[in-house]
Amino acid sequence: MYDVVIPACNEEKSILAALATVLKLPLRYIILVLNGCTDRTLELTRSIPDSRIHTIYFAEPLGIDIPRAIGALYARKLNSKGVLFLDGDISGDILYNLEKLLSALDQGVDMGLTNCYPYITHRINLVHLVLRFRANLNKEIGLFHTLGLATPTHGPHVLSAKALESIPPEGIAIPPLSLVWASKLGLSAQVAISLRHQDLKSPRKERKHARLIAETIIGDCVMGFALAHDEPLTRSLGKHQLLGYHPERRFDILKLWDEALEISHPFCEQHLIIPYQREMD
Repeated sequence: MYDVVIPACNEEKSILAALATVLKLPLRYIILVLNGCTDRTLELTRSIPDSRIHTIYFAEPLGIDIPRAIGALYARKLNSKGVLFLDGDISGDILYNLEKLLSALDQGVDMGLTNCYPYITHRINLVHLVLRFRANLNKEIGLFHTLGLATPTHGPHVLSAKALESIPPEGIAIPPLSLVWASKLGLSAQVAISLRHQDLKSPRKERKHARLIAETIIGDCVMGFALAHDEPLTRSLGKHQLLGYHPERRFDILKLWDEALEISHPFCEQHLIIPYQREMD
């Protein structure tokens, strides 16, 4: 059986819908990574009497994508056979799609992705720019013919136990880097499902957030190009520093979490909520 990692920050409007979907899947553990929540997200998740739910709770925000890596490390510690990643703000009826993603793991895929832009020919300029960088990175690492525009940055996806073990935590915390690592390590990657972005039913974000997300993704891709050529990682493109939300990523906490898991440090226990105190496998 596989596991799921669900990062969430202030997702009281959608977290129960996301959980209702994954609870229907044949999963071993449901790993919630709650960070910086000031709403009822934690309260709502704790109202569900399911012993499979393990909650990792940080009072402070961890920044974009760091919670995903936190959950991945915990799943690895639990000897996961494979992990499904699903954001806590996704409330769409996508059970069938998630089943197909898990099936990709059954078929031996190391990284199964979602194509969130099928059949779309007209896009706003900002989206077009982001997709161009995503496409160019996939071309650079020789995966465009297989993945097209797909990336673990966007949409539900899965990683095999081999990928969890092989890809550095920082690579999972900067999603385009995980693609580069997959290419370098000879891991199999493919598009497992196609699902329109609007079908995820994640809430619409305001314009400033969209701009910062776009800058974050483009900067991540620039780092991906550097990694692909074994050059020092940079977010500089010409005279521009493409930071976006990158400075808010708490790599210090990710490093501490990784080290603490290795030695069963109390730091982990301080942030874990495990129903009935089930022991790690």
